[in-house]
Amino acid sequence: MKSAHKLGLFDVFCTATGAMISSGLFILPGLAHAEAGPAVVLSYLLAGLLAVTGLLSQSELVSAMPKAGGTYYYVTRSMGAAMGTVDGLITWFSVSLKSAFALVGMAAFTGILAQHIDIRLVAVVLCCCFVGLNIFGIEGAALVQRWLVVGLLCILGVYIVRGLPAIQVANFEPFAPYGALPVLSTAGLVFISFGGLVKVAAIAEEVKRPARTVPLGMMLSLLVVSILYFLVVLVTSGALGSEKLDVSLTPISDGARVFLGTPGVILLSIAAVLAFISTANAGIMAASRYPMALARDQLLPAIFGRVNARFHTPHVSLIVTGCFMIVALFLKLSILIKVASSVLILTFLFSCLSVIIMRESRLQNYRPQFKSPLYPWVQVIGILGCLALLVGMGAPALLSSAVLVGGGFFAYWFYGRVRTTREYALLHLIERLTSKDLTEHLLESELKEVIRERDNMGSDRFDELIETCPILDLDEKLTLDAFFGKVAEVMAPRLKTAPDEIVRLLHAREKDTSTVIASGLAIPHLVLEGEHTFDILLARCKPGIAWADDTADVHAVFVLAGTRDERNFHLRALAAIAQVAQPLHFYKRWIQARSTEALRDVVLLGKRQRL
Repeated sequence: MKSAHKLGLFDVFCTATGAMISSGLFILPGLAHAEAGPAVVLSYLLAGLLAVTGLLSQSELVSAMPKAGGTYYYVTRSMGAAMGTVDGLITWFSVSLKSAFALVGMAAFTGILAQHIDIRLVAVVLCCCFVGLNIFGIEGAALVQRWLVVGLLCILGVYIVRGLPAIQVANFEPFAPYGALPVLSTAGLVFISFGGLVKVAAIAEEVKRPARTVPLGMMLSLLVVSILYFLVVLVTSGALGSEKLDVSLTPISDGARVFLGTPGVILLSIAAVLAFISTANAGIMAASRYPMALARDQLLPAIFGRVNARFHTPHVSLIVTGCFMIVALFLKLSILIKVASSVLILTFLFSCLSVIIMRESRLQNYRPQFKSPLYPWVQVIGILGCLALLVGMGAPALLSSAVLVGGGFFAYWFYGRVRTTREYALLHLIERLTSKDLTEHLLESELKEVIRERDNMGSDRFDELIETCPILDLDEKLTLDAFFGKVAEVMAPRLKTAPDEIVRLLHAREKDTSTVIASGLAIPHLVLEGEHTFDILLARCKPGIAWADDTADVHAVFVLAGTRDERNFHLRALAAIAQVAQPLHFYKRWIQARSTEALRDVVLLGKRQRL
């Protein structure tokens, strides 16, 4: 596989597209058509539109926190370890069940190519093979995925172009024979088709420029796949008709038989098997990472986090995932699909909720490079739409969702609760609304490190000084002389210079030229005797410092002090401050920062050139 930060836009597109073009396209149209009739095309379209809300939410979250673990990581950091445990376990269930669904599909199409084979036995054997392959590792997976997706898109393109003229309009009458409600419930049924988007979030840590590449790749993939689903299902429904389509487990191949003959059936069956291979293999790999991530956060027993010393794979988690999938293979197919779709819907719902919490908590270091448009309406529509789909899917979906959520809380309460504590954004939101101190700003520190890693921020001498420099956060209006007195009191011991001398040097420098370089910002500096000395002090005064009669009050101050031999670094420090303070959002972040450490982060995370 590719090493860290090696996957590009096309890899992300192929990962998501390959994961979505499988059972949802090659098997599900027949089952869905039996539920909604020809109006199933609207069910696919509705599911795709609702998936957009989850896509936009996940794109924002991944652009802010491109970390392994996908939605589990975001939910834990936004809603806490309890909800993180729930999300991690239900996402594991969802991805595992989707992979089991792919194995059933692969076995069904294998039956076309080789008659008189028990498809469930074939699925069990395939599951064991893929678990073994994942334990031993597979080289070149990204390259294989590229060629696989390109081949699939070409074959399906031929299917659509040749199939459109074969559509019989009479096959769409009546269009919605069972009414409007089954169209909604069937949208929930086919929602599993868009589960590939979840897998992309889980590999964000391996992507080049993830904050841009992952959202763009996900959007392109969802757009292409949604159009593809609509056209393929339209062609299949129009070519086969209800009598044949409703009972078909291989609808695309059966549709190809109508206008492409036996060669078309074989071609589409081979394409389906290749798609299932991609989905099942990638699904087992992705699903196994969730128990591992939970174990590393001490929310599941440590055994799930064990990594094989020779192959560097989570062998215990892989084996447990494989065993769960084998059990799932013996569920009734319609139940398997509904359970997988219901937990996937919950995952998208949690993503929408996480964005709302992260934004409303006003975390300073939550800095997504992609922001979901039309906030919060996209998220509200996503939450309400997901709830509507769950209700529309009926009692089995609601019951399975309740059982899985309850199981997640049970696991956290009796295991994770006593072993781990983690700060999360919801506490910051409550803190903001109630004005009570509930956090130690540990989440801000974690997000700071995430941003540094995401943006490839190195650390130079200026950063090292800012990390340890004194900070004055003043809450009363001051005169310039009073402010210089406070600066001298703090810096005198660090500079080994008398406070009166520091005040004198500051005033002398101010008489030569005003050090106010922008509205509300000043950079006073002084030159000391001696050598090899340089220091910085940061200061904020919300009420303002009356700097001079002809200038506006100053609220942000960077005080520089150094000996003559540090002149070159002095100039570099001035340039760094100018770059940090230049963006329009600097002043807003500076004023709104909740603590001295938050003020420090405003400077440390500012975009600038580093040496």
